[in-house]
Amino acid sequence: MADLIFKRTEALTETITHYCPGCTHGIIHRLVAECLDELGLRERAVGVAPVGCSVLAYNYFNCDFLESAHGRAPAFATGLKRARPDLIVFTYQGDGDLASIGGNEILHAANRGEKITTIFVNNAIYGMTGGQMAPTTLPGQVTTTSPFGRDVNNTGWPLRESELLATLRTPSYIARTTVHNTAGIIATKKAIKKAFAYQRDNVCFSLVEVLSSCPTNWGKTPVAAVEWVGSDMMPYFHLGEYKTPDMVK
Repeated sequence: MADLIFKRTEALTETITHYCPGCTHGIIHRLVAECLDELGLRERAVGVAPVGCSVLAYNYFNCDFLESAHGRAPAFATGLKRARPDLIVFTYQGDGDLASIGGNEILHAANRGEKITTIFVNNAIYGMTGGQMAPTTLPGQVTTTSPFGRDVNNTGWPLRESELLATLRTPSYIARTTVHNTAGIIATKKAIKKAFAYQRDNVCFSLVEVLSSCPTNWGKTPVAAVEWVGSDMMPYFHLGEYKTPDMVK
């Protein structure tokens, strides 16, 4: 009999996702689920879904899930974690939700050192609401609200959330990864697992920023979209671990 080389991850349901073809949310979902299973945390895990493309994430994870208002997932998760410290609480947020309306929420949750985990999906645009310019939209990038390309003289430069949060004195784990190629997927899983392990061990706040693609709103094919992540996003959003608890003096 042939060896089993693939099986469905227990932490995911069999529901087919609603994401656009070529979107990498599905890969990131799978990695989160694999980490919860491999760490034995699924029964204790509670996710907090935001407003954005992943608003329906609760349909896909085989663990408890809650829905928060736009940008408020970190505050929502804070209350839950403080009430039930035994739970593994994570937020799953896009760049519009986290870096724009929820910018203050994530900043203060990280500064307080809440023992939660945030999966931050950065695709440099508002996806669900029609492809508007986001805080992470690159200079010159065309969106529905920047049809001539983002002009940094009028709108400022794209926010680098990982670098920003890493300046906080409070101990935390902050990393940026990508899922546009195999090496990036492997590194992303390693970072997500580390983030959940830090929470399991009650060490610190943790955030993994994942560079993702949005073929629909970028106006690209799925292949061209993942190539754009490597050619255009990564030179601005550098990969790496920006902060670990060991770095804090």
